[in-house]
Amino acid sequence: MSQPLDGVEARDEPHDDSLGARLNWLRAGVLGANDGIVSTAGVVVGFASASDDRGAIVLAGIAALAAGAMSMAAGEYVSVSTQRDSERALIRLEKQELRDDPDGELEELTRLYEAKGLTRGLASDVARELTAQDALAAHAEVELGIDPENLTSPWHAAGASMVAFVVGALLPLLTISFSPEKVRIHVTVVSVAAALALTGWVSARLGRSPVPRA
Repeated sequence: MSQPLDGVEARDEPHDDSLGARLNWLRAGVLGANDGIVSTAGVVVGFASASDDRGAIVLAGIAALAAGAMSMAAGEYVSVSTQRDSERALIRLEKQELRDDPDGELEELTRLYEAKGLTRGLASDVARELTAQDALAAHAEVELGIDPENLTSPWHAAGASMVAFVVGALLPLLTISFSPEKVRIHVTVVSVAAALALTGWVSARLGRSPVPRA
């Protein structure tokens, strides 16, 4: 949170380096939960439409939950791992450029800040100050949009997706398992719609975006 200034009301805005990581977790969690809700609901409702055997419906739902959770985790791991490898390759290249041509990289950083609207003199001062503190971090942030100290973990993303999928899948599975036979499909459909609305609301709150847009 930013520090309050005289005459200026402080606002609860995110200014920490963990914002990108939190948004990645939020994306993985919401995607996993919604996928778990919808895909498992489709399986159990389909079985319930074709059979009155509660055991078969539950077994199909459990199979869908297990397969979906593993698929979601594997897909998220591969996706984030590929992104992380690409970011690491770019960081290695930037390190090499800083070793081979530090003056040229300083000039490049200065021009990047000029392109953001700073005057030549101020851009040069900012570039020199940031380079003196941490040249790699300065270039990675401005040139690549990457924080070298805060790369997303593929294991964390995979785990978040798997847990979110399981939590989402349990809702239609439990709903159709314990609802009366004559109304279980209708109750499941209503619960799925409510759950999707809830995940939208939660994601909006965690992402600090307007709730009606979720």
